[in-house]
Amino acid sequence: MRRPVTWLDVFTATLLSGNQLAVVHDADGLDDATMLAFARETRLSETTFVQTADRNGADYRNRIWTMAGELPFAGHPSLGTAVAVARARGETHADYVQQTPAGLQPVGVQLDGDRARASMLQEPASFGSAAAAADVLAAAGLREGDLDPELGPLVVSTGVAHLVVGLRDRAALAGAAAERAPLQALLEPLEAVLLYLVAVDGDVAHARGFFLGPGGVIEDPATGSAAGPLLAYLRARGGADELTVHQGIEMGRPSRIDCAWEDDRPRVSGDVVVVGDGHLLLGN
Repeated sequence: MRRPVTWLDVFTATLLSGNQLAVVHDADGLDDATMLAFARETRLSETTFVQTADRNGADYRNRIWTMAGELPFAGHPSLGTAVAVARARGETHADYVQQTPAGLQPVGVQLDGDRARASMLQEPASFGSAAAAADVLAAAGLREGDLDPELGPLVVSTGVAHLVVGLRDRAALAGAAAERAPLQALLEPLEAVLLYLVAVDGDVAHARGFFLGPGGVIEDPATGSAAGPLLAYLRARGGADELTVHQGIEMGRPSRIDCAWEDDRPRVSGDVVVVGDGHLLLGN
């Protein structure tokens, strides 16, 4: 069966930067094994599959897959998928509600040809376990003194759990080098998906995100599902209600994530550009 696919760069206005995403349309009938296999075929941090919603109030079901398995929720796959859906439906302005295992999330799109602006209200923040500084240092290849004493390692979720770790400055951030075994030992007991290292200066943050893939550690160019929790964490400590996050710089794929507090939850916004369209021969 021929299924349309859209390839996009998310959290950027510049082609071939930001975070890549492949969106497979008309994905009803695809089994989990096929979706995982195609996610591994793309070798992207995430690949999404648009299916018919089965919950009241949802416009479509968004299945989000990494090379390791399905995620309950993610940031750039939510924004990029909404843009791809709007293009497929011929809509230039749209407000959707996507269905994910984490719940129902409102996503807004403004489309101008192959460029768009999208935003999403994430789930209310929940705060989990703290992590030992020594374990973080070992997992991230950091040295004693690199951590920010005011922003200790803490698991925060707005749909998927990430370990947010404040660093003293951008030099410490640039020097991070995550290693598989200690990263796995750090994240798995906390049930966290990603290690999110941040250097915060007022309402601007620079970030790097590391997670585990089948072949080792993967660095994420932009992690919207961690930027929202970061804003929630900062706000809980008396920080501002708005935050701009720069990520992907060390990878050569600069990204910008805009966050704002709204209705007791973070709204995450960013630019999206379309790289290409095509068809896949997947399923019966």
